Amino acid sequence: MRNIKLTIEYDGKDFNGWQKQPNKLNIQGTIEQAIKSITGEEIELNASGRTDAGVHALGQVANFKTNSQIPIEKFAIAINSKLKRSIVIKKAEEVDEKFHSRLSCKKKTYRYIINNTEEGSAIYRNLETHIQPKLDVEKMNQAVKYFEGEHDFKAFKASGTSNKSSIRTIYEAKVYKKEDRIYIELTGNGFLYNMVRIIAGTLVDVGIGKIEPEKVAEIIESKKRENAGKTLPPNGLYLLNVIYE
Repeated sequence: MRNIKLTIEYDGKDFNGWQKQPNKLNIQGTIEQAIKSITGEEIELNASGRTDAGVHALGQVANFKTNSQIPIEKFAIAINSKLKRSIVIKKAEEVDEKFHSRLSCKKKTYRYIINNTEEGSAIYRNLETHIQPKLDVEKMNQAVKYFEGEHDFKAFKASGTSNKSSIRTIYEAKVYKKEDRIYIELTGNGFLYNMVRIIAGTLVDVGIGKIEPEKVAEIIESKKRENAGKTLPPNGLYLLNVIYE
């Protein structure tokens, strides 16, 4: 039995998220069907984590077990030949049988992209979030540093979701601007449901001057969802990469 690790890129616009669910187009099920069509096997694809409807990935990682003897260098090409163009297998690798995409994961990086122009974009509207008011990137970058370290992120998870613990560690957090787009990047050991999108919404509040950067520390400390910003839309969010070392 071989253990195959896939690195996957996808445009989440047309999908109802990663997770397999009946009668809804999803990424997991679509890739599993593609693998079945080339191996003849019913396999289960384990991802590093689920992404929601409309969320994208540049470096999602998933693995599956197979008896197929397809050469590893041909696996990605074969799967891609059966997939929609909105999903691409960037790499296929044969890994140790103990490797598990989620359980072996050490860190993940998410990126949120904001188009900060007056008019927004027709072409990229499903790949970024348009925020019209001019944002103060310097203040946003001051504010994002308060998220670094180990914290209880209860104020930054969707209300009504059940996680045994809301304590997570953010290793690196930054906000930067390239031309008219603002990028928020967070690297951590795990993320709560909607956590990145709520952090991004809170940083937008800082950017428009609604709250001061140092107020973020108080919001974290409060552990109250109502004190944080709104949940920004999914279309600006990307799973950038997954780290296993």
